[in-house]
Amino acid sequence: MAVLPIGLPTSAGVNMKLMLLAVIVLLVPSCKGDSGNADPHTLRLYTNAHELYARGQFSESAEVLETIKHFPPGLTLRGKAQYFSGDLTRAEQSLRQVLKFRPSNLEAKLYLTRILRDRGEGEKAQRLIEELLADNPHDLRLLRLAANVALEQGDPAMAWTFLNQAADLTADGAMVLLDRARLRWIAGNGSEALEDLARARAMLPWETPLVRSINQLETRIQELMQ
Repeated sequence: MAVLPIGLPTSAGVNMKLMLLAVIVLLVPSCKGDSGNADPHTLRLYTNAHELYARGQFSESAEVLETIKHFPPGLTLRGKAQYFSGDLTRAEQSLRQVLKFRPSNLEAKLYLTRILRDRGEGEKAQRLIEELLADNPHDLRLLRLAANVALEQGDPAMAWTFLNQAADLTADGAMVLLDRARLRWIAGNGSEALEDLARARAMLPWETPLVRSINQLETRIQELMQ
């Protein structure tokens, strides 16, 4: 799923739903083979539910997607919304339904692991994490979850290893924030661009060359905002 920039000017914000819908439409060809056609009504439901989810209205988001049966992105979003609503049983049902269509779906397996962990089924969660790490060794969310599960299982050394691996990947996260800062600045959101740059700098040691790019853009924005 592509991540759309937030904090756009009002004129661009008016078209945000249309932009999101356009992104979803691009997903449809990859979903037809094993999940049936994603019709316009399903896409509209997904778009509306995604907006509710982004605003933290998880129960409402899950309710909008209640009738979704064969659209993996919608089922995944419903499972996540149900998880954050505290409905672990229904969240698990939604996520396992996703895995019937897409056995390798990382997002569904990641949240299923969180459900197992929250239920105290640490050994099952650990086995699923090992399976996921074999195919996704550089996923920050997965490494953090793996560290937490390892610690809860009484293995601080393994938790330390996972966190070290995650820390080594922070440069990529800083680059994402730098790119988003540029986009926010182009969109006219200087203050939010500066927030992204501050977060990006905090993720890096001073000797990292990327810090120079962050400092240069920050100086440029501050000069033009004066």
